[in-house]
Amino acid sequence: MDVFRNEILIVSIFSWAAAQVIKTVIHAIMYKGIDWKRLVGDGGMPSAHSATVVSLTVGVGIRYGLTTPLFAVSLIFSIIVMHDAMGVRREAGRHAKALNEIFEYINMENSDPDVALKEFLGHSPLQVVFGALLGFAIAAFYFYI
Repeated sequence: MDVFRNEILIVSIFSWAAAQVIKTVIHAIMYKGIDWKRLVGDGGMPSAHSATVVSLTVGVGIRYGLTTPLFAVSLIFSIIVMHDAMGVRREAGRHAKALNEIFEYINMENSDPDVALKEFLGHSPLQVVFGALLGFAIAAFYFYI
């Protein structure tokens, strides 16, 4: 299949996977145990969203040029994704955490712990920057070395 020869797709997926593995390791060190859900979960350090879209944009820029419409679309897409990760998704995670704390405080007898709201949603600016740097480094390494 030709899709398996798409270098930009491959480097983008690899960047996502690398960020997810790094995020899982950092989480395991911080919380003294592995949470396997972190391998596919949102939020955390570094941002896998940022790593993915930046490696996509770098790959497009290297392969097709910085003056192409494809690069422009990819760059704008990356900016929107990273801005969203630090904005709406981060605030939604904060709201989920506050609501979970309220539910825990009132200790509803019929509450189901499996219904707790997902708190890892967005990213801090630092997490986005490190994700972007990871994506840039992986794409640059792949296409230039």
